[in-house]
Amino acid sequence: MSGSEEVVPVRPTAPLMLTLSFTLAATAALTGCGSGSSGGPETVKVVYKRSTDNANRFMDRHLEAMKRQFEKAHPGRKVKLVPVQAPDDDYAAKTQQMMRSPRTAPDLVYEDTFRLGADIEAGHLKPLDDRVERWKEWGRFAERAKDSVRGADGRVYGVPDGTDTRGLWFDKAVFARAGLPADWRPGSWAELLDAARTVKRKVPGVIPLNVYTGKAPGEAAVMQGFEMLLYGTGADPLLDPRTRKWVTGGRGFTDALEFVRTVYAEKLGPDPSDALDPHIATRVATEWLPKGKLAIALDGSWMGQHWSREGAARWPGWSGALGRAAMPTQYGQPPGKVSMSGGWAWSVPAKAANPDLAFAFVETLQTRANATRWCVVGAQIAVREDVAADPGYLASMPGVGFFTGLVRHTHYRPALPVYPQVSSAIGEAMERVTTGDASAAGAARAYDERLRTIADGAVTGG
Repeated sequence: MSGSEEVVPVRPTAPLMLTLSFTLAATAALTGCGSGSSGGPETVKVVYKRSTDNANRFMDRHLEAMKRQFEKAHPGRKVKLVPVQAPDDDYAAKTQQMMRSPRTAPDLVYEDTFRLGADIEAGHLKPLDDRVERWKEWGRFAERAKDSVRGADGRVYGVPDGTDTRGLWFDKAVFARAGLPADWRPGSWAELLDAARTVKRKVPGVIPLNVYTGKAPGEAAVMQGFEMLLYGTGADPLLDPRTRKWVTGGRGFTDALEFVRTVYAEKLGPDPSDALDPHIATRVATEWLPKGKLAIALDGSWMGQHWSREGAARWPGWSGALGRAAMPTQYGQPPGKVSMSGGWAWSVPAKAANPDLAFAFVETLQTRANATRWCVVGAQIAVREDVAADPGYLASMPGVGFFTGLVRHTHYRPALPVYPQVSSAIGEAMERVTTGDASAAGAARAYDERLRTIADGAVTGG
């Protein structure tokens, strides 16, 4: 799953011994098959993130099908799939460890686009400009998607295979009991909070609103919660794109924290002990929404995958039970809607033994038919214009057209090497206002102090 749930030199969440065990397992997986990292000159070794949800094997099945297709079209060539089942931070740490040595480096690695900056700076990835410039399919990718895989040097370091967007999911039955409209479209933060307060007053026992928060949920809280608010306060509120400096002291930052503080201070959200649980996203998708325990969820475009025939929480009637609305900007100011997008990309490690064969496999993954297939089975939002217009894609899941339409209002996280550390500092600020340990202004000041250290003084606005 994208973005979501679901980010090194990053902030690993697991104990050191757990991370080391993942790294050792990775090394064993790579060295146990064939010679060196390639498994032989005619083998492309592909490392990807396997979902920690054992009921979710959509990607595994898709890649197995792509492996068969590639090997049939390229006699004598082989694909070795190496799944890594680990939380996001541990997956990132593990793949970085692999890429440090030619002996263990894969030929192709699945990268969360917001981590590209760190891996580029560390010298782990190979630029792909010469390859994509000769590849006719590259012209079909949306420019925003291309931007998400460019480094600070302007070069291309990956091929995105999908993205996601975020909005508001709401329970129509709960809304009916609260006297709220089935075609609800909040026009501002105030209208969103008013709806949550109405649910609290009229439908006791139901959580009015979930906004992910705190350190443990990671990017689910920072990107999917806080930044969905922050980017609705004004232009470029986190990073100045002209100077490439991080923004401190912004009114929007404090206002976004105040929104989070309000949700939890007024008991409009889950109990803080539940909100700060690293597994809260699973509870939202498999328990709270299907069982009518949550009225409004600020969440992702992929949610329907959980409730599909092959999902972990099959729910045949979900498309009629839930409504969807765009997240409004703070006061309803233009453009009126806001979304955040993440996504993953296929990158070639700098020390890959078979970079040409690796890119040939990318070309197989990204034929129009295969790209459409992946967007359907993986609940991805298309990054190719031809896939976005494909009837099969548009009919693949209720709401896919709605979430695809949010791409025009979306933002991507700054793909800079220090972003994971910035994200950690934001998560800490969110947690402090969630628990009541700090006011929004106090948490913002503490964030600014940390940011100056993280960014080595490359800040503006403070």
